[in-house]
Amino acid sequence: MTDPRHGMTPEAPNPPLLDAVTDVAGIRVGHARVPGEGALSGTTVILAPEGGAVAAVDVRGGGPGTRETDALDPRNLVQRVDAVVLTGGSAFGLDAASGVMAWLEERGRGVRVGADPARVVPVVPAAALFDLGRGGDWRARPDASTGRAAVEAAAASEPGGPVAEGGVGAGTGAVAGQLKGGIGTASVRLASGVTVAALVAVNAAGSVFDPRTGVLFGEYGAEAPPAHPSAQTHAAALRRLARAQKAREAAGGGVPPFNTTLAVVATDADLVRAQAQKLAGTAHDGLARAVRPVHLLTDGDTVFALATGRVRVQPDSPAAVNEILASGADVVARAIVKAVRAARTTEGPGGGDFPSYTDLYGT
Repeated sequence: MTDPRHGMTPEAPNPPLLDAVTDVAGIRVGHARVPGEGALSGTTVILAPEGGAVAAVDVRGGGPGTRETDALDPRNLVQRVDAVVLTGGSAFGLDAASGVMAWLEERGRGVRVGADPARVVPVVPAAALFDLGRGGDWRARPDASTGRAAVEAAAASEPGGPVAEGGVGAGTGAVAGQLKGGIGTASVRLASGVTVAALVAVNAAGSVFDPRTGVLFGEYGAEAPPAHPSAQTHAAALRRLARAQKAREAAGGGVPPFNTTLAVVATDADLVRAQAQKLAGTAHDGLARAVRPVHLLTDGDTVFALATGRVRVQPDSPAAVNEILASGADVVARAIVKAVRAARTTEGPGGGDFPSYTDLYGT
């Protein structure tokens, strides 16, 4: 039955939310970490349902490291993709997508080339963040084997299962300003039955918290007013961060100004490619709410959008799409907050000392 307020037709009742990108039916997530001492990097794969998903991308950082993003332009041939790769390792780490491509090809998933169903070319969009040397070994970065491990983990996960957050996958070596960054995910179900969700790898040059109060920027404007840390707690946190910064500089391990926050926004709405691209664009608003500043020349901030098409959107209902667009920004901001709260303090010869928000503020 169509909901006249939103112009959408849910196919079936939805299960309870886990507040994760896997609340979009058919989406699975897998993480893999680069092995070995001195390694502080990894890869995250967002695996679409069989048959793929409509995909789009919006790149706003001035220093992106990406692969196959031009294929997602609505003017071009590719209609659907089977996976998106978020990876550490800067441009080197984009090799992780090769492992995902090989895994998909073995299963006949990709763009069909000719009559033989085995002849496919998987299109695997990917984006990388800068974490080189943070574990101490400059050459410890994701490769094809890391990508394969991440997509295998995604395929082995339970449908609709929980998603690990914090210092995992592409968030293993991520930092958020002077804090430890990582992976976060969030979702919302609209009254229409549409689900909108996000997964974010937070590795920002900008700050994620207000230096005046210690409140995470992404919590301003939320339904419940943010709890302000005490003045004493905030002052102690600032002193701890200043000591950590001095220690990194003394050891020659200051943070290079090459960062990047990566996100995938997914929905079960039946969006066309142009609408999916608009969703990727408006989702950047969530990034701008939660990280300040963003989209600098040395950032590679990139947002992908995936639409699985489970819930039909009436073509003559702009209000229905507007609600999805607004929700995309909301879940990105909330996923960033969750990433920062899930992260844990990292210490190491290359990573330096990056305290976590939770260790500093106890929340």
